[in-house]
Amino acid sequence: MVTGLLAEVVRGGLVESEHHGHLVLVPGRPEGASSELTVGDPDATIWPRSTVKPLQAVAMLRAGLEIDDRGLALACASHDGSAEHLAVVRAVLEGAGLGVDALLNTPTLPSDPEAAALWRAEGGTASSVTQNCSGKHAAMVRTCAQLGWDTATYLDPEHPLQQAIRATLTELTGVPVELTTVDGCGAPLLSTTSRGLARAFGRIASAAAGAGDELPLDAPETPEARVARVMVRHPELVGGPGREVTRLMRAVPGLVVKDGADGVYAAGLPDGTGLALKVRDGSMRPCAVVVAGALERALDGARTRESVLARGDGARMQEVLTALREVGRTPVLGHGVPVGEVRAVLDAGAARGGAS
Repeated sequence: MVTGLLAEVVRGGLVESEHHGHLVLVPGRPEGASSELTVGDPDATIWPRSTVKPLQAVAMLRAGLEIDDRGLALACASHDGSAEHLAVVRAVLEGAGLGVDALLNTPTLPSDPEAAALWRAEGGTASSVTQNCSGKHAAMVRTCAQLGWDTATYLDPEHPLQQAIRATLTELTGVPVELTTVDGCGAPLLSTTSRGLARAFGRIASAAAGAGDELPLDAPETPEARVARVMVRHPELVGGPGREVTRLMRAVPGLVVKDGADGVYAAGLPDGTGLALKVRDGSMRPCAVVVAGALERALDGARTRESVLARGDGARMQEVLTALREVGRTPVLGHGVPVGEVRAVLDAGAARGGAS
């Protein structure tokens, strides 16, 4: 597989290591939009991991899920396991007459160290409710309860819920599912490509942005638009206060972004520009700086800039770029002191990559 150079790790002025993989920036509306950027092979088959949660949420809404905004935001999350996150999970379940024993995801401690320490101090052990995908699983089992589908087998790939998710993933990405496996949380995991993932996030982000100027004011909100709206409105539920996805959505008005395990990221901007990243070695270390750099490149497009500023409540582009660069800043430390940085390489293309 051909990959491209995504980032360099520089220590003391010397390039110490490199991260290779695939990156694609798919332009949104053509006039004045950002130009396409590709590194590596954006059509290579990948496991999208938790970046597909917003797409799964769209599928559940299309199927008939009724859920409040905070519950829907958490369905899109890989959360920290804070008290706020756990309260939302329980509320989603209780609203459908379900208990935490209905969750079938893998039991773990909260992913945030402070949240895990607090949970243990209160006598807690590894559980499904504290696992970082519990919001998605709570929404899944709630969907089944509301639609009269079996709740005990909701993770079966042949279950109506999983079939609905498969159809939605295929439609939003435009990529047929070639492979299936099981994700870390126990849910079915479907293959796609970086380009397909970018396309899907562009569609979701622009659905919310376009509702006011392309549809009648009294038109119903589409599932895609609602998912984008709740993620933008509740970024702290999608990740957590210090998490990069949360900070990115706070930095860029209208941005929808989601991370996934093993070096996967996807994002969408209000004009329909989509971005997807897969780091080949599975490292999350270069993700923030590469995504931030690619988003800054996207904001070179006049229409893309306008779509962001229109959602920014008076934000200026320089403020957006400053905040974006701060999220992407990834120092390399020596004895606790910065001695270098991880820096994005966005002009390399596949020619700088190698076979892997």
